[in-house]
Formats: sequence, structure tokens, C-alpha cells
Amino acid sequence: MSRGRRPGPRAFDPVKVGNLETDAWAAYYRHEWRTFLKAAVGMVRAGFGMGRLRTLQSAWHVLRANQLWAPYPDNDPAGAREQMRRFYTLVVRATGALDVDPVRAAELEVEWWRLHREHQYDQGTEERALVQALVDLYSYVYTADPDAMRPAAQARVDAMDLSDRWVEAGCDLADPLLQQEREKLVASYTALRAAVTTARRC
Repeated sequence: MSRGRRPGPRAFDPVKVGNLETDAWAAYYRHEWRTFLKAAVGMVRAGFGMGRLRTLQSAWHVLRANQLWAPYPDNDPAGAREQMRRFYTLVVRATGALDVDPVRAAELEVEWWRLHREHQYDQGTEERALVQALVDLYSYVYTADPDAMRPAAQARVDAMDLSDRWVEAGCDLADPLLQQEREKLVASYTALRAAVTTARRC
């Protein structure tokens, strides 16, 4: 990131965001919600560059959405969507950098959660459907060419597969799979940052 440039939806540090998301995913599966909230605060701060209060409020909605989604199989998709709607509402109002409908953004967000869960538990969802769901989310949120979003989406799905293997192996923080997941998430955000920067210039 160039010196002095404030982080935001199109100017985030992909290494920082990728590392923080890895921490959040690990905390999610270990049900360590305090650790998850800490990672979510860092992700929102690094990814959107909002003020302290809006960052805390937004991270809280991310936490609540994930807590409502987490139970399997009886979770609360509608509750998760509502929390993510509140999250996107705050982001849109605070940054002024994204022209999205928070309701639609929340629907797209939770849709890839749904497809990942089906893929994770071998319920018939193919990897390409999950990649497409992320392409749909990214291209909508960043008002970008869907094809430009595909490398970031694919790398994030690769990270999910590593995460799923890590969960099956017992969620050990010392497991090398977690580091591989971290590298894939950093690669995903690096590709996303490159794509949204190009989209902004076009």
C-alpha cells in the first residue's frame, strides 16, 4: 500500500486481511468467539478503514452473523443475513466507497456460506458453484467485471478446502494445513486487491 494512503474497500492490505481472516476462520471452528471478534475488528479496520466506533459495530455484526450461522444443521440463515445487512449498511454509510444495496450484498454473502457448508458436508454442491457464488459477491460489491474476480474467488475456495481438511484433522493450531490456508487467503486477497484497483481505474 502506498505511504499515507488510508485503507479502504479498494485500498486494503491483502497480507493483513488474509492473515486476520485465517485467524477468524480458525476461531470460528474452535468456537473461540472472543478471538473471532478480535480478528473481525482487525479485518474490518484493515479492509474498510472506518472509524473506531463503526469498526466495532460492524465487527459485532460479523460476529453475530457467524454465531447464528455456526450451528449444524439447525442454524439461523435469516438471522445471519440480517446481521450482514446491518454490517453492509454501516460500511456503505461510513466509507461512501461502495454503491450496493445492503440487503442484496447480505444475500450474496450468506449464499456462499450456504454453498460452502453443502460442499463441506458433501451434500452435492460442486466447487465451481462455490467459486461462482464468490464471483457474484465480489463483482457486485466492487462493481467489477466478474471474470476479473475469478482468481480471487478460486484461491478463497482453495483456502476453504484446506480449512475443511484442518477441521477434519482436529483444529490443531500447530497443524501445517493452517499455514497453507493462510497462504491461500493472502493470495486470494492479493488477487482481489489487484482486480478492484484495476476496476476503479476503468
